[in-house]
Amino acid sequence: MSALRFSVQGPLAQLSAAARETLMRRECAVAFAADRDVAARVAEIVRRVWAEGDHALREFARTFDGATLEQLEVPRAAWDLALAALDPTLRCAMERAASNIRAVHSAFAPVASETRTPDGVTIGRRPDPFARVGVYAPGGRATYPSSLLMGAIPARMAGVGEVIVCSPPSANGRPEPIVLAAAAIAGADRLFAVGGAGAIAAMAYGTPSIPRVDRIVGPGNAYVAEAKEQLSRLVAIDSPAGPSELLILADRSASPRVVAGELLAQAEHDPDAAVVLVTDAPPLAAAVIRDLEARVDAEPRAAIIRDALARRGAVLTTSSLDDGIEFANAWSPEHLLLSVRPEAELAALAKLRNVGTIFTGEGASVVFGDYLSGANHVLPTGGSARRYSGLSTDDFVRWTTWQRIDRDAASAMARDTGAFADAEGLPAHAAAARQWAVA
Repeated sequence: MSALRFSVQGPLAQLSAAARETLMRRECAVAFAADRDVAARVAEIVRRVWAEGDHALREFARTFDGATLEQLEVPRAAWDLALAALDPTLRCAMERAASNIRAVHSAFAPVASETRTPDGVTIGRRPDPFARVGVYAPGGRATYPSSLLMGAIPARMAGVGEVIVCSPPSANGRPEPIVLAAAAIAGADRLFAVGGAGAIAAMAYGTPSIPRVDRIVGPGNAYVAEAKEQLSRLVAIDSPAGPSELLILADRSASPRVVAGELLAQAEHDPDAAVVLVTDAPPLAAAVIRDLEARVDAEPRAAIIRDALARRGAVLTTSSLDDGIEFANAWSPEHLLLSVRPEAELAALAKLRNVGTIFTGEGASVVFGDYLSGANHVLPTGGSARRYSGLSTDDFVRWTTWQRIDRDAASAMARDTGAFADAEGLPAHAAAARQWAVA
């Protein structure tokens, strides 16, 4: 058993500028745009879908997936067969997850509201669901039925008119059976055997077979991420997605074994996963490292875990929990696990910002949020939690604002509106307002 290597380790206050920079500059999907080769290839795929439509998609399926497609859309009967053939234990878990996602996202669905200003204007704001959204579901080695549920069900709870799914075909010309089953459980309307950047372009532009959508959500590889970025002026997209991230903020009350288990779970995702422990208890930090070293080689994905810890893993000690909170807000993680004494929990929660989602409580584990808790696991990464939130029903509506202005309200605003218009050199604006002034 060889000792674990961490990208950064030691007291937070003593980190060098280079070490802090290593922690802060994490790779996220937007950074793939810097790869000119990926960007150029995606641009050509997008161009061909625009010019050739379904023909280009069939060519891409042959080239990238080894599949010959007679039709792009997968019949509903195939979904039903996949659902019926699903392992009963897995089906139960997926249906339970779907039920929890529906319950949570229904409770937080946006609602209309109105207010009345001092001048007597009634202003209302209502959420109007998108007519159609697209959910991308990866295939092959990176098949995530949970992400399909997390994308399609909130859209349904927001009242979206039509939810379509695109997922790469396997050699038989259809997406993986678990994707078909997940689409059925999620209540999607249509499903297409189309993957990669071509699928994103098809949903953004529309083709003879695939309808144009108003928003695209769902994870994918560098090509999918780059296609979403290139097409974001035409279609709304979710937040930039990159490798998984976890920051654990813990005090002396935390269990070293639980903390180590959470770090292992997130590090096994990807060699580029970022996992960080910040604690004001140096003995806890030492105990966690010992536990990790004792367990890592028994993990089936031990090589990935070791690589992730060496690239983007950190164990940091602080003089106080507040210092850890300040670091967390600057690091802006996708997931934050708060493992502190109950009396410190509420104060810490109130101070934490710039986080995709926070887990707290005696039984808290990020893996419950990955699958079953009902909150969304489509979350901002790479520090983008400073400006993005996790996927929710809010992402599947646009807001319409209306204003009711009666004569009294118009009279009350007429002179001041005219003064503004005069200052901006717009005399017709001023005249339109002043006609309502009462002499």
